[in-house]
Amino acid sequence: MTLGFEILENDGAARRGRVTLAHGTVETPAFMPVGTAATVKAMRPESVAETGAEILLGNTYHLMLRPTAERIAELGGLHTFMNWPKPILTDSGGFQVMSLAGRRKIDADGVTFRSHIDGSEHRLTPARSIEIQDLLDADITMAFDECTPHPAEHGTAAESMRLSMRWAKLSRSAFRDRPGYGLFGIVQGSVYDDLRRESVSALTDIGFDGYAIGGLAVGEGQAEMFRVLDVTAPLLPDDRPRYLMGVGKPADLVGAVRRGVDMFDCVLPSRSGRTGQALTRRGPVNIRNARHTADPRPLDPDCACPACTGYSRAYLHHLSKADEILGPMLLTWHNLHYYQELMAGLRSAITARTLDDFAAAFAEQQATGDLPPP
Repeated sequence: MTLGFEILENDGAARRGRVTLAHGTVETPAFMPVGTAATVKAMRPESVAETGAEILLGNTYHLMLRPTAERIAELGGLHTFMNWPKPILTDSGGFQVMSLAGRRKIDADGVTFRSHIDGSEHRLTPARSIEIQDLLDADITMAFDECTPHPAEHGTAAESMRLSMRWAKLSRSAFRDRPGYGLFGIVQGSVYDDLRRESVSALTDIGFDGYAIGGLAVGEGQAEMFRVLDVTAPLLPDDRPRYLMGVGKPADLVGAVRRGVDMFDCVLPSRSGRTGQALTRRGPVNIRNARHTADPRPLDPDCACPACTGYSRAYLHHLSKADEILGPMLLTWHNLHYYQELMAGLRSAITARTLDDFAAAFAEQQATGDLPPP
């Protein structure tokens, strides 16, 4: 293993750990804000760091098309390019390519597709995906995979998973080992227990620095996602980080941490911030609702983010209704701050071995709903 990972404490299946990478350490459980195209939308990198984030996610597909990985490498790598000196994980591009219905053709060795930007033709293989992520200087590189659509029949899911396992082996062969950098394999298999077990077995035989669980949060629902995690997570090596891709809502994070997951990413907090939704300890708040028009109170009186300490609900409502840029900036900052605060709370609870109490208090507070009108 070329990256460092240590488990500092356990509480049931939950793990409090630390990942050591070329550009810094990441305390786990950790949430990674999504900076798909070398930016977390509506946020300065310095502001993202102020929320407590220690690692960001970038994306191979988007960056290979614009401005290109080669140009980013010439300009000093992704950390320098986007002014983020901390660790970066890059998604392999598989999910984005697979979503290009009608624009791509899959074969045993990779995918040929047309750009959503200008229609130009491109080829993405496991080796090319790994090369791009190397050019970007990603601390954590993801194996190239096919994200199985949902729902999928067992045969379709099996064929897709086995193609991903073929690509995982090719990704491992193409990856350049060096201290502080790591390659994660991705478990696929849809909602089928036997396929998830087969996928884990194939990946552990190849050997990776960490293991991601993919193909979830694609419409199967929380209960089914948790059921798949109950089957999959215990099969993964204890001494490697575990990453649940594309998840999720606050309750998803709490439930997955209790099942042994260490790392997460999701566009939800930043995307919600751009559409007028604040995610709070009392549940979601739609700041565009008329009930906030003259409300002088902060969004969350217990939150220390700039949106909550400096501005009223009435002002945030005004910004959102007027389509002022400051509105998405403040709500995104709040949402990312809340997510990092939640992860810090989970880490502290695991250390104190009070995770069950933390989870119960979290669920109770979320169920209370937003503050009543003044």
